[in-house]
Amino acid sequence: MKAYLIDANQKIVSAVELADGINGIRRLIGYDSVDSEEIDASGDRLFFDEGCFLRDQTGKGRFKLDSLVPVADKAVIVGSSDEGATLKDAATKLAALQQRIVWL
Repeated sequence: MKAYLIDANQKIVSAVELADGINGIRRLIGYDSVDSEEIDASGDRLFFDEGCFLRDQTGKGRFKLDSLVPVADKAVIVGSSDEGATLKDAATKLAALQQRIVWL
């Protein structure tokens, strides 16, 4: 399925193919502790390291998406119609997503 990887260290957002659901998200962000937050009415969700608020983030980049709290390191955007239980293609367009991100 179509998803987006946000890498705050390199300050890039790239399209990725997510074939294995939550395990693929864990692999992309590099942590097993995953949480998510809805980003808009389309059902798209931001998946991120749940511990990113507690871990030492020295040297890690951060970003802010819209009015959500800042996230460190990496995150994934993917679609969902049931709060992240079932994943589907992201509805958001890459160019629109890039304009919604502020690098910190």
